[in-house]
Amino acid sequence: MFKTYQASLLNAVVLVAMGLWAYLEKGSPTALIPVFAGAILWIYNNQLKDGNKTVAHVLVVITFVMLLGTLMPMVGEIIKGDLLGVFRALMMFASCVVAMYYFIDSFREARKARMSS
Repeated sequence: MFKTYQASLLNAVVLVAMGLWAYLEKGSPTALIPVFAGAILWIYNNQLKDGNKTVAHVLVVITFVMLLGTLMPMVGEIIKGDLLGVFRALMMFASCVVAMYYFIDSFREARKARMSS
């Protein structure tokens, strides 16, 4: 369905959009963390598309950190009963999960190609 760079770009857009929304609504500077992470994913997306393996590994680490980093805010928003906050955190978590799936799948395919040649 997606290529890895497309899933990563979608993740970048979601992180930036949801992070900005959270920052504008709550004013918390920590809400800018996904914005910066998403910006990095976005900036390096063309290099990912071009097959730069080093960039791919750095971006997968950033994606994984953001995946884990969205869990605590999601729990906090659930405890507070802030449904929009839960929605934002859930969207970021889901987009990170999708991107991670495509990263892992592309790494598996690359390994399979190396093994067969």
